[in-house]
Amino acid sequence: MQTTINNQEHDILLFDGVCNLCNSSVNFIIDRDPKKHFKFAALQSDFGQSKLKELGFNQEEFDSLVLLSNGKVYRKSSAALRIAKKLNGLWPLLYIFILIPPFIRHGIYDIIGKNRYKWFGKQDSCRMPTPELKQRFI
Repeated sequence: MQTTINNQEHDILLFDGVCNLCNSSVNFIIDRDPKKHFKFAALQSDFGQSKLKELGFNQEEFDSLVLLSNGKVYRKSSAALRIAKKLNGLWPLLYIFILIPPFIRHGIYDIIGKNRYKWFGKQDSCRMPTPELKQRFI
């Protein structure tokens, strides 16, 4: 899914702040993003809630990444693939999967999203970034 928004300096990734898989994914992205393309905010944060409301998305469902990039909004597998495209290493090669029809990609994404707490666990509260990573979070 794609929606247009105002341009911003960095891509912004909204993620489920209590999901262990999501937090691990954020760490994974940070480790492979030395050019600091991405800034991060939990969907549950004031910023995340404000953006969800502004975009007309449900403010109580946190089962999808939301990527704000170059004036557009991407969700689910479209967000994940666009993130991979900007990472160091061989990760950009995964972008080839954008050729798979979205209903298939998003279907697989939805299965993982619905089971992520059961498979990976969850925390009681959103992550707190370390002092050196604090500038990467909104």
